[in-house]
Amino acid sequence: MHAVLTASLVVVAIALIVVVLLQSGKSAGLSGAISGGAEQLFGKQKARGLDLVLQRTTIVLSVLFFVLTIAIMKI
Repeated sequence: MHAVLTASLVVVAIALIVVVLLQSGKSAGLSGAISGGAEQLFGKQKARGLDLVLQRTTIVLSVLFFVLTIAIMKI
């Protein structure tokens, strides 16, 4: 059981790294950091299409990563 959980954790970790690297950057230098903060403050929805799918996939994979990590600790 421990080997299956460990193998699953490795696969989820690699998938999480790939999904995070596929996401587009939120800012472009100092001007992007300033406007990005303002967009986030006023709630502008910038994520469309593939970016939205990647965001949701990142959330699912990160939750799965933590669940598997805790499961391995308990065994």
